[in-house]
Amino acid sequence: MYKFTTKWADFDPNKHMRHSAYNDFAAEARIRFFNEHGIDMNYFTEHQIGPILFKEVTTFLREINSGEDIKVSIALKGVSKNGERWIISHQLYKENGVKAAQIEVYGAWIDINTRNLTSPPESMIGILTSLQKTTDFEIILLKNE
Repeated sequence: MYKFTTKWADFDPNKHMRHSAYNDFAAEARIRFFNEHGIDMNYFTEHQIGPILFKEVTTFLREINSGEDIKVSIALKGVSKNGERWIISHQLYKENGVKAAQIEVYGAWIDINTRNLTSPPESMIGILTSLQKTTDFEIILLKNE
């Protein structure tokens, strides 16, 4: 679980947290997770690999207030056998512990040189699959499997 404090720039004139700010906090939680496990920009450069997103599905449940501390969880909802594709689920919680949003991101790893999807190094698959699994976790089947 990752803790953040919201800031003025996260809000619109109606005093609502911008819809895209929810997704920004989820992205930051993913980045923190990978950084904690040694997968940072240098790692991506060294291995010529990077993450891409196909889809983000955000469900808004409660309003988050300006300056409010929030917590963001990260869990693995799905992964292909070769680690190429993945689904990560995030829950955003208000300061009082009430769930404010749920975000699911559907993504994959891309080879920076060929611009094609690729399997990450085995160590990276291990780190990804070390994430807590959702109750509806699934193995993602690829067309060639």
